[in-house]
Formats: sequence, C-alpha cells, structure tokens
Amino acid sequence: MSAATVQFPRPQLSRRARIILLSLLGVAVLVGLFVVFTGLFTDWLWFRSVGYTSVFATRLRAELLLFLVVGIVTAAAVAANIVIAYRLRPRMYPDSPEQVQLDRYRQGLHPFRYVLLGLASVIILVATGSGASARWQTWLLWRHGVHFGVIDPQFHRDVSYFAFTYPFQRFVLGSLFTIVVLSILAAAAMHYIYGSLRLQTRGEKVSAAARAHLSVLLGMFVALKAIAYYLDRYGLAFSGRGVVTGPSYTDVNAVLPAKTILLVIAIICALLFFANALVRNWTLPAVGFGLMVLSAVVIGGLYPLIVQQFSVRPNESVKEQPYIARNITATRAAYGLTNVAETPYLGVAPASAASIAASTGIVPNIRLLDPNVLQPTFEQLQQIRAYYGFPATLDIDRYTIGGSTSAYVVAAREVDQSGLQPDQRNWINEHLVYTHGFGFVAAPADHANADGAPAFSERDIPPSGPIPISQPRIYFGELSPKYSITGTKQQELDYSSSGGANQYDVYRGNGGVQIGSWFRRLLYAVRFGDRNILLSSSLTSQSRILYIRDPLQRVQEVAPYLQLDSDPYPAVVDGRIVWIVDGYTTSDGYPYSQRETLGSIASDSQSASTDQGGPPQDQVNYIRNSVKATVDAYDGTVRLYTWDPTDPVLKAWMHVFPGTVLPKSAIPPDLVPHLRYPTEMFEVQRDLFAQYHVTSPKDFYTKQDFWGVPADPQNPQGGTQPPAYILGQLPGDAGPEFNIMSPLVFRGRANLAAYFYVSGDPADYGQLRALELPQTTQVNGPQQVDAAFQAFPQFSTQKTLLDQGGSSVIMGNLIALPISNGLLYVDPVYVQSAGGSSYPLLQKVLVNYGSNIGYGNTLADALDSLFGAGAGSGAAGSGSTGGAGVTGAVSAQLVQAFQQAEQAYQAAQAALAKVPPDFAGYGTAEQQLGAALARINALLKQEQKPTTKK
Repeated sequence: MSAATVQFPRPQLSRRARIILLSLLGVAVLVGLFVVFTGLFTDWLWFRSVGYTSVFATRLRAELLLFLVVGIVTAAAVAANIVIAYRLRPRMYPDSPEQVQLDRYRQGLHPFRYVLLGLASVIILVATGSGASARWQTWLLWRHGVHFGVIDPQFHRDVSYFAFTYPFQRFVLGSLFTIVVLSILAAAAMHYIYGSLRLQTRGEKVSAAARAHLSVLLGMFVALKAIAYYLDRYGLAFSGRGVVTGPSYTDVNAVLPAKTILLVIAIICALLFFANALVRNWTLPAVGFGLMVLSAVVIGGLYPLIVQQFSVRPNESVKEQPYIARNITATRAAYGLTNVAETPYLGVAPASAASIAASTGIVPNIRLLDPNVLQPTFEQLQQIRAYYGFPATLDIDRYTIGGSTSAYVVAAREVDQSGLQPDQRNWINEHLVYTHGFGFVAAPADHANADGAPAFSERDIPPSGPIPISQPRIYFGELSPKYSITGTKQQELDYSSSGGANQYDVYRGNGGVQIGSWFRRLLYAVRFGDRNILLSSSLTSQSRILYIRDPLQRVQEVAPYLQLDSDPYPAVVDGRIVWIVDGYTTSDGYPYSQRETLGSIASDSQSASTDQGGPPQDQVNYIRNSVKATVDAYDGTVRLYTWDPTDPVLKAWMHVFPGTVLPKSAIPPDLVPHLRYPTEMFEVQRDLFAQYHVTSPKDFYTKQDFWGVPADPQNPQGGTQPPAYILGQLPGDAGPEFNIMSPLVFRGRANLAAYFYVSGDPADYGQLRALELPQTTQVNGPQQVDAAFQAFPQFSTQKTLLDQGGSSVIMGNLIALPISNGLLYVDPVYVQSAGGSSYPLLQKVLVNYGSNIGYGNTLADALDSLFGAGAGSGAAGSGSTGGAGVTGAVSAQLVQAFQQAEQAYQAAQAALAKVPPDFAGYGTAEQQLGAALARINALLKQEQKPTTKK
C-alpha cells in the first residue's frame, strides 16, 4: 500500500472562530496601516513646514522602489520555486516510515497551502524589502554619481566607480544571492515534504524532476559566485592585508590572479550544474563544486598566505614600498592634506619683555576664558530664571565691536524644563507655557572682570549689549522640549521683568505645523502618544506644534546624506539668533585611502566626558566639509549652503536633491564672519596628518617619525587634548585670524613634535599649516608643561591650601602659542568655593616659555613675572580693572588670608619635622590654618553672588 492512501484527521475551526480570527486580523492590519499613515503624513507635514518636501518625496520614492522591486522579486521567485516544486511532486510515494510520517504534514498543509504560500510570500517581501529600502543612498548615488577626475593606480578606473558604482553592484549581487539561497531552501523543503527528495528511503534519493530543478538553482548560485569573484578583484582596493589600506604586494601578485582563476572555475562549475538538469548525473557537478571549494582554499587562501609568509614578510619593507606610496598619495588627497604648509620652527628661543610686548597680533588676544569650564558661571550669573539654561559646553565665536574683532565665549539662553519645580510640572506648563528661551550671552574670551567673572558684553533679559538683536526668542535649540504647541488659549511665558512681573508673548513665526483641525490633532496624539493633544480645550484653529527642534536633528532630516559636526554653535546674524552646523560628505569608497572609524579619530577628552555625543562609528576614507547649514532659532528655518563646490560626493547629492543646497554666493554677508573651521574635521585631519606628514614610503614603513595627539592633561578621565579656537596672528597669517590649533607630540613621547593649525577666516579659510619642531631639541609638550605647573611651588602650595579648605582649583584650557620663535603656554586657573551655588572664577594665570614659569593674578602679571616688567603691557585689560584675576578690597584680604594660610601650613610641616615631633606646635598651626582657610572660603563666597532663581 502506498503512503498516499493513509488518511489522518485534519484540524477544523468553527465558523465563529474563523470570523473572530479574521476580524482580529483585520483590526490589527487597519491599526498598523493607520500608524504607518500617521508617521508618513506627519513627516510630510513637517517637511512641508521647512520647505524640503522634495527631500521627503525623493527619499520615500527610492525606499518604496527598492522595497517593492527587491521584495516582490524575491517573494515571487521563492513562491514560484515553491509552486514548481509542488507541481513536480510524485503521484505515488514509496511505502516507508519516512513517508508515512511526512504524510501527516502533507495532509495538514494541503488545505492551507494557498494561505501559507501567501503568508510566506508576505513575510519574505517585508523582510527583504525592508533591508533593501535601507540602501536607498547606495541606489541614488549610483544613479547620480559624478566623476572624481582621479584614476586609481591599480585598476585604472575613476574613483567614482569605487565610491558610487561598486557598492551598488555589491548590493545587487547580495540581493540575487538572497533570492537564490531562499529559493534553494524553499524548493528543497517542498521536494522533501512531497517525496521528491528522500533521505531514508532505499533506492533513488532524488526524483528526476527534483534533480533538474535543484541543479538549475545550484547552477545559478555558483554563477553568482563567479560574479562575486569578479567583483572581489575590485574589492582589493580596500584590502587590509598589507601595511596600509589598499592592494598590497600579496594582493596584486597572488590574490588578484587567484580571483581570476576562481572566476573561471566557478563558470565551469555553473555550466556543469546547468548540464545536470539534462544529463541527470550528479557526479560531474559534484566534482566541479568540490574542485571550486578546493581551489578557493588552496588558490584563494593558502597560496596568498604562502606568498605573504615566505616572500613578502622577509622583505616587506622593500616589496610594500610602491603600495605604501599609493596609500600615502590617496590618503592625503581623500582627507584634504595635500596642501599643508609645513614650516620648520625653532620652538626654543630667547625672548625679552620688549619682544613679548611687541607681539600685538597674539598677546592682546590670548584666550583666558575656557568654554568647557564656565557653564556653571554663565548659569549662575546669566541664567536669570530656573527654567532657562545653557548647554554643558559653551562655544567660541568672534564679533567685531567698535571696530575691534575679539573672540567671545557665547551661549544661547534656552528654555530648560529640568529647572521647573515639581508643582510647576503639568502638561499645560510643559507644552503650552514654557515654550522658548530668551536672549544671547557673550563674554570676551581674552579677559575677565575684577572678581574673575566673565565680563559679559551681551547679557540679561531683555538683551543688553553692543550686539544688535531684533529677535531674542529661541524656540529651536539644543535644550528645547520634545514638542511645544503655540497659538493656544494659554499665554506663553516670555520672560520675567526686573520688577518680577511675567511678560507674555504670542508666537508669530511660521515654524512648526498647524494642528487646528481635529484630524491633525488626532494624528499628532498618535505620533507622540499623548492624548492631551487631542483632548485639550486650549488649542485653537491657529495652534502650531513645534517638534524636531534640535538644530542637528533638523539639518539631519533635510540632509540625511550628511555627517554633521556634533557641536552646533549660536551666532547673531542680521539681528536674529541662528545655529550654525557644519556638514560633512563622506565615503568609504576612495581606493587606497586609509579607512578609519570616524567616531574614533574625530573625538577628544571633551566629547568623551560630556553628552555631546560625537560623530558616528562609521568607517570612512574620504571626508569634506562641503556644507554650512543654519537653523533660525525663532522660526526653525533651515538653510543649506554649498561650501566646497568641487566635492564630487556633494555634486552627486545635489543631483539627487536639486535646489536644496544653495550656492556659496547665497551665504548672507553677515553670516560669513561667524563661519569657522569645524572641530571634528580638524580632529580627523590632525590624526591622519600625525602619520601622513611622512611621505617617504621607506620612512612610513618604519613609523619612527610618526607623531601623535597628546593626552589631555586637564582631564583625569583620559582622552586626547581637544583642539582650541584662538584669535591671533600665527606664523603665515597676515594679521590676527580665527584659527583652530593643536600641538602634536612625538609618538610614544611627551615632547612637542609640531604645531598644527588652520585658519577659519574667510580670506584664508582652510589653509592647513604645520610648524615642525626640530628632533634634536627638547620642546615640552602639554603634559610636561602641566606637570611643571603642578610642581611650581607658589602654585602647588596655594592649590593644596584651597583643596583643604573645601574650595576647588580648576585648571582651564592649556593653550600653546608660537611667539618669538618659541612656544608660550598659557593656562588659566579657576577657583570654585565650597557650596552648592558656587561657580568657577578666573583667579590666577600660569604661563610657560622654555623651562621658565610665570604666575600671577592677571595675564599681565604672569607675563611680567616670566619675561620682566612690561612684557604684559599688551595683554587685554592690563593696567585696568578689566584684567583677569582678583583686585580691590576683597582681593587684598584674600591675598593676606593666603599668606596667613601658607605660613600656618609651613609651621605645621616644620613642627612635624622636629625630632621628636612637636605635636603641640602642630596642633596650634593646624588651628591657624583652619581659621585662614575658613577666611578664604568666606571671601570667595562674598565675591560670588549668584542670581536669585524664581
């Protein structure tokens, strides 16, 4: 008896159960569709509100196209092979235990075969389509890619092939592999279930029809493998086998020929599988497939390994030189390092008081205020109310006031709802009342007030200062709530006047999306999971919802192809506060260029120790600062401006999204002076230049002349020293320019190797310069200078006393400045008294030149103590109350208290040093020391008068 005659009971569902299941399924589908519709429609409304619907539409079309094409083709191919396998099933099955068991599955599947086929097809369509839609950028770059005008030295193709075409070819190949592999698995499963493929039955294991079907599919798989071998040849452009990225000696002379041989073998093997559909003999295709696998192991793996170990490794420095040279050329081009102006610099030279005072391009602009330290000070003195706040790290910009250009520490006073008290926290306050910040704060970076606090030029509410601000309200910023609704029956809190009366305002901007209709309120209630949006009676027909308010998020939405610098900064442009964001175009497809992880090389101790985040962990080997973007703080308007019109990657994206990036000529004249060279771009370039300043392949191989980024001596958590923005006339500058700089040290050592910097001024923007220090002269690096400062007796004693008294000493940014053929290190010293409402004040300044150290209450004092009287005459604020440090009646008392504390401390140490120790004298000295420290702490608190928060 054949197994086909055995009957098994089939599961049955009642009519009522089927109706309930279908109803639940229908409801689930409708809810899912509504959620998808809500997301898409509210996204479209947002893009329309910022004027970038073309970006939304283009991206959506690309995602849908890839989703449908790849998903439908994959699902259809798999379904077709399932149907073919079903139709090729035998009519009778051998009588065996295996087939009896399979009959249960056959009879159970048969009534639901169409449903299961449809369900499987939908699952495959969604899974593969979703994966494909995520590759929309690969598809669009392939369609719109432009030539780089650079030919790679190995394959003689334009770089655009590797950057735009090769990734798409790999994507298509991967999709085809998915289709074939899923088809093989599905067909094999169907053939097994329906008896065409038998594992335990005696006799023939595979039916003739199944053999032909599977042979064709396996032939297609091997044919795709042949194509993969062909593309693997070009993939060697990014090989990591050798000393550097790119084809090495072994890749060119062993792997490349091996891939060609494997390509031929795979083609032959594929033909054998196709022939097996007719010949019906597994021997030849099996032998061919075994030969291909063996060849892949021996020719593709073992042979290159033998060449590497026995030919290259003993002579690596010689054989790899041509390939290292290619890598050096490509890396310097891809990272914008081809035109670095490298200049020898003494680093150690005598300097006089007169020469320092005459350095008017540097000394008057020396930066003393550290934006990484002063956030608590800004908050205490300029927060005004608890519901305002400043970002954890402040920013540096420059302004021309009264005909004089200076660097300023700047911040926008944003709404910060974390400052609301518990009884203030409710839905109306959080979303309808406390909606925006107010004002802009700026303080000159080159000096402080008499008490060490920033000498705010722009301050208070309403704004007071020389910077004209016509619209001080900030609805879009780094601290803005997730969403706010304006134009409601509730009054928006504008600010509290000096008399304590609250001032209210109505939002008149065009930012956000109108949600006056019931339907839109429903959509946004679903989007944010907040029913109050739908139920609140405070909303009107004029209500607008503001969301996606962080400047980085807004720019990322309208320019999803950009990598963004993680530090947007505010500026006042034409009377309005705008956020400036730097955008990078990147690629990992520049042949021979060194691949690096963006998040690893574009980072420092500051980004690692704050919530600034930093760049993503993407592999790149090409980067350009090609776009400058602005976000209006009041209405959220986003503008993208071309900054590097020669960048091929940007050109490709401008073809994809025409009209979204404005030409460079459209940049407002008032914006240009505030554009700066971006931090993370500079960090990428300094990290690469530390190695790729070596252009000799022989020297590059030995790595003995490599440099490194110094560790940050001011950050106990570790990390590299962050670069610093400074305004000054550095070597090569025609006058004071807004530069970003960083010292570089010799690899594995702490002494200085070079001084790397780049101008951010419009006339000289992007000119990278490196002052190279002689290898035969010891020039102290930041860590060595910091160690010398910490050991300086006058400073170390006072620091010890302050730490014992409950106050804390905070070291500011250690900045190196080339001056008089030497290097001047300047380190501001802040003191923060004990207590919850205290904040850092600039109290002392340390300077170093060569092996000498200066220390004083002001920069002028410190320079005079180092170089002699008159050296600090050019320092900002010298000779007036505008200098850094403490002066006046309270400061005189502080000096006296410090002297008393130091005398008591020395007396206590002397008492302990006696033999036997004088414990009575030690106790008396300790009491005197405690009294002096208490006096110091009280005087510091007297100087720090925090603003009352209401």
